[in-house]
Amino acid sequence: MKNFKTYIEKNKKRFLNELFELLRIPSISASSDHDLDIRLTADLIKKHLLKLGLDNCEICETQGHPIVYGEKIIDKNLPTILVYGHYDVQPVDPLDLWDQDPFQPYIKKTKIHPEGAIFARGACDDKGQMFMHLKALEVLMEEGDLPCNVKFMIEGEEEVGSDNLEIFVKNNKEKLSNDIILVSDTGMISKTIPSITTGLRGISYLEIELTGPNRDLHSGHYGGTVANPINVLSEMITSLHDSNNKITIPGFYDNVTDPSEEERKEMASIPFNIDEFKDSIGLNLEHGELGYTTIERQSVRPALDINGIWGGYTEDGAKTVLPGKASAKISMRLVPGQNWKEINELFTKHIKNITPKTVSVKVIEHHGGQPYVAPTNTIGYKAASNAYEDVFNLKPIPTKDGGSIPIIALFEKELESKTILMGFGLDSDAIHSPNEHYGVSNFLLGIETISNFYHHFTKLSKG
Repeated sequence: MKNFKTYIEKNKKRFLNELFELLRIPSISASSDHDLDIRLTADLIKKHLLKLGLDNCEICETQGHPIVYGEKIIDKNLPTILVYGHYDVQPVDPLDLWDQDPFQPYIKKTKIHPEGAIFARGACDDKGQMFMHLKALEVLMEEGDLPCNVKFMIEGEEEVGSDNLEIFVKNNKEKLSNDIILVSDTGMISKTIPSITTGLRGISYLEIELTGPNRDLHSGHYGGTVANPINVLSEMITSLHDSNNKITIPGFYDNVTDPSEEERKEMASIPFNIDEFKDSIGLNLEHGELGYTTIERQSVRPALDINGIWGGYTEDGAKTVLPGKASAKISMRLVPGQNWKEINELFTKHIKNITPKTVSVKVIEHHGGQPYVAPTNTIGYKAASNAYEDVFNLKPIPTKDGGSIPIIALFEKELESKTILMGFGLDSDAIHSPNEHYGVSNFLLGIETISNFYHHFTKLSKG
């Protein structure tokens, strides 16, 4: 393969400055307060696509946040790569746990990244990884070496479920036709051990709202006589797991298949240091479903977690109230065999069944997505494997990721093409958390690897 290192190193400073400009915009899709920021981010990405010389660049309106599209068709007889990414980011709270402003990116050396890491919301998920694809295309275009056709589809709602992208995909199948979909929104095993994600868990995201009395009450006058919605909600949440940390919703595991002995052996062979895992999150005890290893629990087993809980008085000082309402947000990570809509129904039915008559309950459905499994015998996988090996001098290991990208399963259904997940993030990058960061070397090596992928995929497609 052609050596792209020289061009990348020569333009490293500019690449980073351009990424920083993108990271400074607080494109938080979950909050309507940032709708203008979302629009500014989409505009900036379109400008980058135009500067790269792509054609038919446009901002495609949806019922929610816009999708940025652009393409370069050099020969209709050549294969076409569709690049998918997202420019929206997660909320930043709790803000006081960030070392610096999450939207003022900076580079700092860390133990894992002695060459420096980019600290900012979206640095890894997904602005940094998405931007690698723009720069990889620049490398190929400037070196006069683009070997195939390319299309870009960058959305602004991945962090809130991609509902409008689903509609866009269904309505634009011809526009989005491709031979392979390329995504960088996952990670590697370590800085020196590359991996290709071959499985993603699905997701079901809901909210519970319990209502007791018609207002907050004086806890002295009413305590002990009225059911406290927070107390009731806490008991209900606790009951969702048994003593072995197995989820207690009836029917939840009906379509879950245990990993085979061969699969468990493969997962056990993946380089994984449990002590480093615990140190990275400041814990010294393991937790999870009995009978499974940590790496199995985070990839091939389902999970249920409370993402937020609130009610009553939570400001400084004391206020003795018995709250009228209590709420919780809950996500469930799903594995192949589980359907998020069916799980939502099972969850809602169970919550209503276990809600005592002393309170009323409302279950609100937010979003969901199906699990995804990718084969390792496709041209796309082989091309990605070759590209990683070119750059890292090591064949990547296939792994299953515990996270979710809800739209990936829909791509295969509607566009009838496979997705290759070439991620360059690390578990330690703190995505969705304070002090999110992304290694500078990961960013640069990602650009080089993606550039190589284009050549390998084109060559293998020709037979």
